[in-house]
Amino acid sequence: MGRLLPLFVIAFLVYLWFRSRRGASAGTRSASPSALSEGAFALGFLPESAQNTERARRDAELDALSASVRAGEWEPAARAVAAAGRNWERRSEIVGEVAGVAAKDDAWLTAWETARPDDPDAAVVRAKSTVFLAWEVRGGARADSTSREQFEGFDRVLRRSRAEIERAKALNPEDPTPWITEAWAALGLGYSHEAMRELWAELTARAPHHYAAHYSALQYWCEKWRGSEALAWEFVEPAIAAAPPGTLLPALRLVLWYEHHDDDASEADYREAGLTSYVDAVLADIAMAPPTHLRLAEVRHLLAYFLVRQKRHAEALEQFRMVDGHVEALPWRRYTDPAAAYCAFRDTAVRKAR
Repeated sequence: MGRLLPLFVIAFLVYLWFRSRRGASAGTRSASPSALSEGAFALGFLPESAQNTERARRDAELDALSASVRAGEWEPAARAVAAAGRNWERRSEIVGEVAGVAAKDDAWLTAWETARPDDPDAAVVRAKSTVFLAWEVRGGARADSTSREQFEGFDRVLRRSRAEIERAKALNPEDPTPWITEAWAALGLGYSHEAMRELWAELTARAPHHYAAHYSALQYWCEKWRGSEALAWEFVEPAIAAAPPGTLLPALRLVLWYEHHDDDASEADYREAGLTSYVDAVLADIAMAPPTHLRLAEVRHLLAYFLVRQKRHAEALEQFRMVDGHVEALPWRRYTDPAAAYCAFRDTAVRKAR
């Protein structure tokens, strides 16, 4: 018994150390009302149960469109995609919204295609929905936890999407949306670097500063997919240098850093001078962005995360005030329980900003 006691003490100390390392970043952590979160509620923040995990921001139009296509009505979607016109960021967002529904049940999309053969808007939704379907077949698990059958289905459906993407391009040659869709297919199918660069040249000729397009291409160039950290930087820096203020593209540096370092970063890594300068650049850029920029909320979520990590809690709190209630954004979407993770970081900012 005397020999077991020291071992028990050591084990207990290791447990306490592990708990302290996890801190607020544990995705399964509960963020239900407690002494920790009372301050957040006093400031008017919403509880975990009220956080919307489907969107990064409030969008009544997308809510209505999703409901209508789920009910089998294609006409509202057709009107919305057409109304977006050359607002390419909005067009791709609407297409993504309704295509996500079609990936699960496409009867309404088939009705649209039957009623309007060769409609470029229906065609781009079809292409996007097939890419979504491929990723659903694969599942969200890591490669070592994905079955051979899932990989084969993923590859088969993605290859099918290429013909649909080419059709959407031909029906509306000015639209960058099919090219953005292809970027996700390129990631899954393993396009060569040369082929990806050719795709990117075509895409940016149509929409040079499209935030969602840049995010998708950055994923391709990340080490976990088809590139490396060095190649990701080679992609990001010229894009930022060429972008006018207020495009939000400086946030790509934070996405890149998160993808390559967050899993193993120490507290000191988050406060390193380079990363601090990246955060400051994003803060400056959002001050020049139009308040209607469709990706502004996503960037604010990412900023709030890094500001908490850097112990800049008052600044983080200002970002949390802008986005509270909707948490479908990086980094929260990577946690097992996005709402709980978001509330844990937000409550830390509330407590420590005081």
